[in-house]
Amino acid sequence: MSAKRRTTAWALSWLCVLVIVYASLYPFEDWRNQDIAPWFFVGAPWSAYNTWFDIYSNLLGYGPLGFWWCLAAMRSQWTRAGSWLFAVVCACVLSFAMECLQTYLPTRVPSQLDWLLNTMGALLGAGLALVLEKRGWLYHWSQFRRQWLTTDASGSLVLMVLWPLALLYPVTVPFGLGHVSERLEKLVQDTFPAISIQIVEVSEALSLTMTPTLEWLCVTLGVSVPGMLVLSVCQRFSQRLAGVWLVWVMAVAAGGLSATLTYGPEHAWHWLVPQVWGGMGCGVLLCLAVIKWQENHLLMVLCAAQLFLLVVLNLSPSSTYFEQTMQTWEQGRFIRFHGLTPWLSGWWPWLLLAWASWRLLRRRPPSHRT
Repeated sequence: MSAKRRTTAWALSWLCVLVIVYASLYPFEDWRNQDIAPWFFVGAPWSAYNTWFDIYSNLLGYGPLGFWWCLAAMRSQWTRAGSWLFAVVCACVLSFAMECLQTYLPTRVPSQLDWLLNTMGALLGAGLALVLEKRGWLYHWSQFRRQWLTTDASGSLVLMVLWPLALLYPVTVPFGLGHVSERLEKLVQDTFPAISIQIVEVSEALSLTMTPTLEWLCVTLGVSVPGMLVLSVCQRFSQRLAGVWLVWVMAVAAGGLSATLTYGPEHAWHWLVPQVWGGMGCGVLLCLAVIKWQENHLLMVLCAAQLFLLVVLNLSPSSTYFEQTMQTWEQGRFIRFHGLTPWLSGWWPWLLLAWASWRLLRRRPPSHRT
């Protein structure tokens, strides 16, 4: 198997590209030709309205892309200089293309400063990859991955990287990702207004009340599902045990950061009510109960638990208080990302189910004909 196939860097780099495209072209509406050259911003005067947040976001936003592109190229047996040049040039071209496309969006303003900052960010990210590779840190990661993880763990690693990012968007139940019923219901009502009344009646008939016990169960499943995903790619008992506690730490950290971004630092840990603590504890215990299971059995239980969680969440309506908190993410600094974060929060479990199902089908033993 080639180095390019073994590395997760390619998948993470293209994931960075998708995020950058989304953040650069949001809200994808009102495209129009403004009768100016798309590259006019190159010679335009510098904007006087750039804030420090704009500068930092443009500089740091392309850093991960430069890092992963450079690392992926080095993992594919490219030279260090060639990998660095590839990452910087590709990031520069991507940023230039995004700025040009913003010319056709009245709500976006292309800027040569953004282009330069994006390129500089990719340059720094690629440089960091070179430094880490030269000092042997990336080699230690390769050794760690070889000793701890299965050879085909790339998809699971990508999902685990996305999981804490998905948790940043506020949800009705802590760790309860995948609540998409209300968005789908609104989409169907807008598309087929003649049956909107029937849709509302069916939705009300099937709705569940989120009781503390049910919330306890949802938290348990919300923590145990990524825990079982980690168990499925770790090789030894001690490694699996460490993976379970890592998932628990990631869950608490992501939940605290989400509350900080939404409500402020003073409310960072107010979501840790008794049923949440109990649910997290039960989630860890559930993972410990299946810690010695084989990958196929873990993936089957994972799919069953995730499907049950999705059913419960999508039959439970959001509270009015929860809807009000969304305004924090739909205004101000989060305006470019509030469309991406709920998408990731809503569809991460479905991506997980698709990946786990594909893994199960791939590992199914061939049938023998008599």
